[in-house]
Amino acid sequence: MPRRVRRSLLPLTLLLAVASLALGLMVGSVDIPGAEIWRHLLADDGSIHDRIVDQLRLPRVLTAFAVGGLLALAGALMQVLLRNPLGDPYVLGISGGAATAVLGAMLLSLPGLWHTPAAAGGALLSTLLVFGLTRNADDWHGDRLLLTGVVVAAGWSALIGFILSVSPAGRLPGMLFWLMGDLADAHRPLVPLGLLIGGLGLAMLRARDLNIATQGLLQAAALGINTQRLRLELYFLAALLTAAAVTAAGAVGFIGLITPHLIRRLGGHDHRILLPAASLLGGSLLVLADSAARTLFSPMQLPVGVLTAMIGVPLFLFLLHRQRRP
Repeated sequence: MPRRVRRSLLPLTLLLAVASLALGLMVGSVDIPGAEIWRHLLADDGSIHDRIVDQLRLPRVLTAFAVGGLLALAGALMQVLLRNPLGDPYVLGISGGAATAVLGAMLLSLPGLWHTPAAAGGALLSTLLVFGLTRNADDWHGDRLLLTGVVVAAGWSALIGFILSVSPAGRLPGMLFWLMGDLADAHRPLVPLGLLIGGLGLAMLRARDLNIATQGLLQAAALGINTQRLRLELYFLAALLTAAAVTAAGAVGFIGLITPHLIRRLGGHDHRILLPAASLLGGSLLVLADSAARTLFSPMQLPVGVLTAMIGVPLFLFLLHRQRRP
């Protein structure tokens, strides 16, 4: 990949982020011209378009961007530990653990304040299960790790099915829609946005170490990196990022798989570039997917997780096939 393309990754992904946010504000069941968007953002004129932009679309697109960025960042961190481009929170069962915990809290009628810590606990438990079961004395086997993650994800799916089967009929539609990835109730974007900025900042502090760790944890240890501490930091950070994303939008799959891989294909192997570029691209992709989910069958809205899965599943199979080629 030409060096100038690698250097332009951050500006290009930033430009795509701005364009996707603008598109998300403009399109929907009621299309609003771009020239009006700025006026509605800067001043409140009391019109119906102003309420649509300020109260509905702006919180939703910002939440979608934050969730996509959180999942992409978590996926990039997971892929460092696996040294495998097929790792992401959804495939490894981390999203499933967080979703199971939140659905359990819903079943118990716990207040919404409990959903975030429940999601964090479920994501962390799933992370420890996957990596703990596949660890040997020195390193992890990537193939075993991936297979264990798939099995753990299947286990969480079974628990989710059990929770849904015993849930009251009145709560079931909302739980199902949330489970498929739903941004309809996204009204507090500052929380996931703040977590994305904070998580990206913490990850960037370790970017040089992550570059070395992609060659193997044994080599990283030989170069003086405290690999045990690095593992724990990545464990907790990836789990918290995933928990924040699941709490805000449900189980949205494959964003964490697609975006880091695309950035690497464009030459962004340096984590000082890959981490922010993947976060921007992941946020942009989810905003675009949510905009499509709102408009394809308007006035009916699709869960955004349906669209990301429709794109992610064939791409995952394609990557898996290419990885197994001699």
